[in-house]
Amino acid sequence: MKEFYCTICMETLPGVERFPVAGCAHAFCAGCVRQYIAARVEDNLLSMGCPDPGCKGGVLHPEECRDIVPPQLFQRWGAALCELALGELKFYCPFKDCSALLIDDDPGPGDGGAEALTNVECPHCNRMFCAQCKVPWHDGVDCAEFQRLGKDERGREDLLLRKVAQERRWQRCPRCKMYVERVAGCQHMSCRCGHSFCYLCGGSTRSGGHRCK
Repeated sequence: MKEFYCTICMETLPGVERFPVAGCAHAFCAGCVRQYIAARVEDNLLSMGCPDPGCKGGVLHPEECRDIVPPQLFQRWGAALCELALGELKFYCPFKDCSALLIDDDPGPGDGGAEALTNVECPHCNRMFCAQCKVPWHDGVDCAEFQRLGKDERGREDLLLRKVAQERRWQRCPRCKMYVERVAGCQHMSCRCGHSFCYLCGGSTRSGGHRCK
């Protein structure tokens, strides 16, 4: 096979190293095309046109390049193209030690009368998470209530404490957010932060004229 000249590395190479680009008349050495693809994938530029900057018709198709790129690079390229095609349907497992790519194929509430999915199992790590909030499953707290919580109240321990508080009917101080349990006495509570409130409704009793609704 005749030798050819690669205009990228500017070297004359054996014909076996020649890689023609689909859609145009350009051809480059396999090594240069491999480096070009790797650089584009690294920069998340997935539209693989001809390496010649003046060419508008050439394109590098993944399957045609499979034999000249390493398997790991080919997999990264394919995965990135899948993510691009999925668009807003894609999300990731909320557990940081998993982070698997998942597809949101739930129609959601109000679509054909179907009820929205909430607690689902990740097919990769087999742990439960909320499909609506995209967080680890918030047992005992519905999605609307969870969204109202502050970011410092969404941890696993915080949600467990919240569940226990609901079961035991603890009240929460409106000012400092600490949970308070009434053991005996009236409904008037004086928190250690200095705030006074009603144990039944949480309303302030500081003015002295509180009437529980």
